[in-house]
Amino acid sequence: KERKAGGQTACAKGSEIHRSQFWRYVTSLMFFFAMLDTSSSVTHYSIPEEMEEGSVVANLASDLGLDVKTLSRRKMRLDIISNKKYLDVNKETGELYILENMDREYLCSSKTATTCFIKMEVTFENPVRIFNFEIEIVDINDNAPQFRRDTIHLDISESTAAGERFSLSNAVDPDIGSNSIKTYYLSESEHFDIEIQTGRDGSKFADLILKMPLDREKQASHNLILTAVDGGVPARSGTASIIVRVLDTNDNAPQFDKDSYTINLTENAPVGSLVVKLNATDKDEGFNSDIIYSYSLYTSEKTQQTFSL
Repeated sequence: KERKAGGQTACAKGSEIHRSQFWRYVTSLMFFFAMLDTSSSVTHYSIPEEMEEGSVVANLASDLGLDVKTLSRRKMRLDIISNKKYLDVNKETGELYILENMDREYLCSSKTATTCFIKMEVTFENPVRIFNFEIEIVDINDNAPQFRRDTIHLDISESTAAGERFSLSNAVDPDIGSNSIKTYYLSESEHFDIEIQTGRDGSKFADLILKMPLDREKQASHNLILTAVDGGVPARSGTASIIVRVLDTNDNAPQFDKDSYTINLTENAPVGSLVVKLNATDKDEGFNSDIIYSYSLYTSEKTQQTFSL
């Protein structure tokens, strides 16, 4: 009986030890999951780029439900995943504020990035708690469209048919979304118009369209202004000059000063005497304006033997 009682006592003690270990294990798991929840939850803020230094983004103590009075003794630390410390926290009030101006186009230079975030981690001691934050930097219309070249040169032959199109250099705008380039405008022109095209990446560019044939002899060059406009409010714009040089074609025949010449010549005029000085001009240019004089096929052989050019 004593052995039996002793065995029961040993079993009871063993059971108590197992229960103690079990509750210690459960407590550890609860603490672990509590820490996991705190670490994995992320608080999001959205702010416009170019906020002034010193501007308050949010009050971390208020948003996290912390007692402001305990902040100073809990040794709060802010860690930002960035090459610069753009934000800081007032350890007395819990206010998160701008430490350095943030340019979205610098932070997220890729045009394909639709969102731009700065990630940060705030650590409190006594007890240790870690909070994760994402600060979304929202684009503002702080950039105007800009052409890669201030002047676009085009050479177009005067024989080019109406409806022909010519590609133009597009403008670029670092801003995204509605703040990026929306459309183009062309200065008033009798001969030219533009057609807006959209690339696969959503970018806008313009083709120059010839509305009516050119005539170099009437106008040798055309000066146009191409304007790119973004969709921001208020909208920003940039301009480029288009200089069209009209290339000559041989579309003009030489013309004499007169349609016909009447000449009185004495029959005893010596050989070699000047009969008349003829002059023809051609409105074309270059090789197309070079003139060679010769008798026509209808000039008799006797006349060609009597007079020389």
